[in-house]
Amino acid sequence: MINAIIFDFGDIFINLEKQASLDEFKKLGLDGPNEELLEMNDLFEKGKITELEFIETFQKYIPKADVLEIRKAWNAVIGDFPLYRLEFLQMLSQKYRLFLLTNTDSIHISRFEHKVGASFFSDFYQCFEKVYYSFEMGMRKPSADIFNFIINKHDLSPKRTLFIDDKKENTAAAEALGIQIWNLQVGQEDVVDLFDKKIL
Repeated sequence: MINAIIFDFGDIFINLEKQASLDEFKKLGLDGPNEELLEMNDLFEKGKITELEFIETFQKYIPKADVLEIRKAWNAVIGDFPLYRLEFLQMLSQKYRLFLLTNTDSIHISRFEHKVGASFFSDFYQCFEKVYYSFEMGMRKPSADIFNFIINKHDLSPKRTLFIDDKKENTAAAEALGIQIWNLQVGQEDVVDLFDKKIL
């Protein structure tokens, strides 16, 4: 019997507009990510480099773009957060121990909070026993360490814990530790379909 649920954030609660971000960077002269940018993104999501160091990496490839333009393009990925998902989460929080675990960075979280407003994001955060951002933890999914940390910190039973994420490598890592999983298919499934999955 499941008594705890660990949720991913992007494309689970908030919709991500990945193409919009790519399009904005293309307007600035960057034709998609490269190896160095992906590596720096990984470090930024682990909190190992500053926002300025991250943005300056982009400026190596698009020197005419200023900090604000790069931040705007980077944040174009942050889409809407439908109210019905928050209401579903609030209902779940009455019955289960809930946790948020997301690979993200300080720029995206600031943008999310600014976009939805204090009332909405505080209602969202209050649903969780604890919110975990990779950039604050110094590690990111799919590392086994990040799952073990939460399991141990909150004295969770893996077999009674459900992890919901849209990325296969993340759910596979959790499953290998004995955690129950739902690898949500974006565009075909919605987190509010949870009870239809007969997992709980």
